[in-house]
Amino acid sequence: MVNFSQLATAGVRVLQPYQPGKPLEELAREYGIREAVKLASNENPLGASPEAMKAVRSQLEDVARYPDGNGFALKKVLSQKHGLDVSRITLGNGSNDILELLARVFARPADEVIFSEHAFAVYPIVTQAVGAKAVVTPARQWGHDLDAMLAAITSKTRLLFIANPNNPTGTWLTAEELREFLQRVPPEVIVVLDEAYFEYASDPAMAAEDYPDGSRWLNDYPNLVVTRTFSKIYGLAGLRIGYGLSHPDVADLLNRVRQPFNVNSLALAAAEAAVADTVHLEKSLACNTLGMQQLTQAFAQLELEYIPSVANFVCVKVGDAAKIYDRLLYEGVIVRPVANYGMPAYLRITVGTAQENERCIAALKKVMRG
Repeated sequence: MVNFSQLATAGVRVLQPYQPGKPLEELAREYGIREAVKLASNENPLGASPEAMKAVRSQLEDVARYPDGNGFALKKVLSQKHGLDVSRITLGNGSNDILELLARVFARPADEVIFSEHAFAVYPIVTQAVGAKAVVTPARQWGHDLDAMLAAITSKTRLLFIANPNNPTGTWLTAEELREFLQRVPPEVIVVLDEAYFEYASDPAMAAEDYPDGSRWLNDYPNLVVTRTFSKIYGLAGLRIGYGLSHPDVADLLNRVRQPFNVNSLALAAAEAAVADTVHLEKSLACNTLGMQQLTQAFAQLELEYIPSVANFVCVKVGDAAKIYDRLLYEGVIVRPVANYGMPAYLRITVGTAQENERCIAALKKVMRG
């Protein structure tokens, strides 16, 4: 029998697949629970924009046709949204697709890729897949320590990943912090600013101008790449669509390795309509703001520590998180244990609707009291 593992590249042999949140169907199949609440995958509890759904339905008759491989219409909309030329835009099958393209283009086995402790699990996955060396810097207060990241840069560093807000901790960096950091990074190091949760980011104590919008800095920092997604506040996770913003030369390289037709026609149409539906965006943000207050107030009442978050999720310290997670499943509530992020005492809980949050709170109260 052939040992296929030995035929694989070294990076792939030691790679562990990404573990997604447990789907509702699996809970029904394994536990017999059909009225469950899923707060595990940072999805928009209000769903997709009604305008996006209309756009999807309008495309159904043409699914036998290949999509526009260049995504012309969506790129035009994104160009207007960000005030950037279309030559700076790369469309992806989710923003994860852009992260993988960056690793394939810029990281070789002899190179190093820097990311923080407690940062998004896809960063080590794409790094190992291309055989590059992962350099993990220690976190500071559950977030990125930019000084530690700067100190880790060597002549072998090719990529540096920063998630702002960070997943799974919800921590964030201010515009001033990131600006100062970018000014000190060598120009040959590609800095990837992953802004998957950008639209959710809000903090009453922080003025809007203090929160960074990386897309506005691309002219100042040619080595900066900003990634965004339609999976979160836009509610299009099932369609898998995201994009990268970068220097035109970087975008050109990414598009050389990007798969033809990597974004399907339904996703292209839905994303274009979703950008224009500001009403749905505002409703989603308002729902998240109230839901975050609802959850964190409950944590305080239960005397549970949590990590302040500006995203659409929050990490709460529950002790033996694996045990509490299992108990919550029996109550029909799916959350996310984050031991794989080095946080075995924490659960990550997505902000849901008021009713979903209340059910989660009631279940948490029950299982925490034994």
